[in-house]
Amino acid sequence: MGKLIYWVHTSVDGHINGPEGEFDWPGMGPELSAYGDEIQAGVGTFLYGRVVWEMMSGFWPQAESMSDHPHDLKFAPIWRRTPKVVFSSTLKEAGWNTRIMSGNLAEEVTELKREADQDLLLNGGSRLASALTELGLIDEYHIMVHPVVLGGGQPLFLPQKDRVNLRLADSRTFDARTALLRYERS
Repeated sequence: MGKLIYWVHTSVDGHINGPEGEFDWPGMGPELSAYGDEIQAGVGTFLYGRVVWEMMSGFWPQAESMSDHPHDLKFAPIWRRTPKVVFSSTLKEAGWNTRIMSGNLAEEVTELKREADQDLLLNGGSRLASALTELGLIDEYHIMVHPVVLGGGQPLFLPQKDRVNLRLADSRTFDARTALLRYERS
């Protein structure tokens, strides 16, 4: 059985994108990239909501022609070959080793975790992460806090019905600028 890890980049003021949806501010230095490689080594499936899927599938299939950043060059082939699941009621087709799920979120994610030989990694997106948090299905939260105040944008989490208690399992600083806060459900 795999655990579900939520990996997300956030600003100091708690936004996962800027006021106009911009996502040009996270810095992937060598230490943060190495940590990402370490986590990725244990992951067998990427999970996305439709909005993040569209952003990811608009970049990673041709990342080498759009970027020469070492992180991008190393991660692009990993992204292409790793199985992906998109949760969407509107998306009808997706390429790149991806299947779409649009049924009962709790049942589908529980089954994905039960069948998994490796962990599942949920990237970004506060709507899906908030829904999975409310369902109690996220096992770990890897929150990368970047040194920027965006002044608006999509919040890290949408309002929850109930309080969610977490336990700080780890904290680190990468590249003298990005802080990791790794939480587990308590």
